[in-house]
Amino acid sequence: MSDLELFPPERGGAPDPPKVGASGLPAARTGAAGGRQPLATRVRPTDLGDIVGQDRLLGQGRALRALIEGDAVPSLVFWGPPGSGKTTLARVIARHAAAEFVPFSAVSEGVPRLRKIFDAAAERARAGRATLLFIDEIHRLSKSQQDALLPSVETGLVTMIGATTENPSFEVNGALLSRTRVFVLESLSEAAVRRLLERALAGDDALAGVDVDDEALDLLALASDGDARRALNALETAAALTRGGRIGADAVREALQRRVPRYDKSGEGHYDHISALHKSVRGGDPDGALYWLARMLEAGEDPLYIARRLVRMASEDIGLAEPRALPLAVAARDAYHFLGSPEGDLALAQAAVFLASAPKSNRVYEAFGRARELARETPAEPIPLHLRNAVTPLMEELGYGAGYRYAFDDPEHHQPQAYLPDSIGEAVLYEPSEFGEEAQIAERLRAWRARTGDVGAGGSEASEGEAETGPERTS
Repeated sequence: MSDLELFPPERGGAPDPPKVGASGLPAARTGAAGGRQPLATRVRPTDLGDIVGQDRLLGQGRALRALIEGDAVPSLVFWGPPGSGKTTLARVIARHAAAEFVPFSAVSEGVPRLRKIFDAAAERARAGRATLLFIDEIHRLSKSQQDALLPSVETGLVTMIGATTENPSFEVNGALLSRTRVFVLESLSEAAVRRLLERALAGDDALAGVDVDDEALDLLALASDGDARRALNALETAAALTRGGRIGADAVREALQRRVPRYDKSGEGHYDHISALHKSVRGGDPDGALYWLARMLEAGEDPLYIARRLVRMASEDIGLAEPRALPLAVAARDAYHFLGSPEGDLALAQAAVFLASAPKSNRVYEAFGRARELARETPAEPIPLHLRNAVTPLMEELGYGAGYRYAFDDPEHHQPQAYLPDSIGEAVLYEPSEFGEEAQIAERLRAWRARTGDVGAGGSEASEGEAETGPERTS
C-alpha cells in the first residue's frame, strides 16, 4: 500500500526540486488547495519511533505502545494540551494499522457527514480495510453527533480516536466515554521541543541548512510552553523575518510576540488554577497565592469570581482564628468592584496575602457540616419549651418560656441551660482550635461548658424570677 493512499495530500512520490521564494528560503510544499503548509505539518513524524516527549505512553512496555504494536487499538480519546502530538499520534496509529485515516471536525461538520463516513467505512470493511475516524475537538460534539457516532463505535465499524484539550469526563457524555479508553498526553519538555526543532533544521524540508543560534533555540524551547506546533511555527516565522539569514534571540522574540496563557475560563484550566490559589492560601504560602492570582488575572479570569472565592477561603480555612479575614476579603471584593482593573487588582492581592499569612482554622466549616447533617437527621424534633417565646396568654399557660434563664442576669453573662432538643442532649458540634484568636474562644467555651453541669433541658432549677417572659427576656 502506498503512502499516497494513507496520507493524501500530505505525502506523495519524490518531491519536486525546491523553488526559491521571496524570503530567500526554499518555498514550502503545498496542500491540496495549493495553500502553503505550515512547518509543523511538513515535519510531522510518520513513525512511532519518531514521536518525542510521550515516553510515559509510548515507552517500551507501556500500554498504548503494546496496543499499537499488537494491532489491537480500540477507540480512544487523547486528552492533552495543544501541540502535544494528539493528531500526529492518531495518524501514526492509522499508518501502522494500514487503516484509512478519516478526519472529522466536531466544530464545522455534522451528522450528514458522519453518515457518509460510516457508509464509506462499511464498503471499506467489505474490502478488508479498516477505518480510523479522527475527531478533532471531540469535546465539542453535539448530542446528535454523539448519538450518531455511538452505534458505529460500539460495533467496531470504525475505530474512533478523539482529541481534546478539555477534561473528557466533563465534556464527553458517559455513553461515548464508556466505549473508549482515555490516554493523557503531557506538554512536551524543553528538551523534547528542542529535539523537534533540531530535527526540522537538519531534515530535507524548506528550513534545512538555516543557521540558528543556540540561545534562540533555547528561547524557542522555553517560550513554546511545551507546544511543538507553536515552537515550529515560531521558528518558521523567525526564518522569514531574517530572510534566510542567521536566526538570533531577537528574531525569535519578534516571532513569538506575547506568550499566551494556557487557560480556559470554563474548562479544567479554570478549576485547576483556582484550586492552586486556594491550596496556596490554605497552606500558608503568600508567594504561591500571589503567583496563581497573577496567573488567573493575566489569563483574563473574571476578578470578581476570584474575589468571591477569596471570601469563601476566609470562612472555610481561616474562620475565627483570624476574625478580620472575612471582612477584609469582602472589602477587597468591594474595592475591586469600585475601582476595576488594574487598580482593584491590588486589593485582591492584599486579601490573598493576608489570608495566606493568617492563622488557619476550619473548625467553623466542620461544625456547620455536622450541624447540617444533624438537622437533616432530626428535622421534626420539638423546640424545648424554655426556648420558645410566650407571645399569648395561652402559650404562657402551656409553659412556653418557662424556666428560661436570661443570660444578662448572670454576672458572667452566660446561663448554663440546654439549647438543643432533648433527644440530641449535649451534642458538641463546634470545637475551636488553639490557633490565633480562636484559642481565646476555646478557653471561654471550656469555662462555660464546665459551668453547665447537670442542668436539665428545661432549665428546671431556675427560679420564678428567672423564668420571666416578655420580648426583652425571651427573644
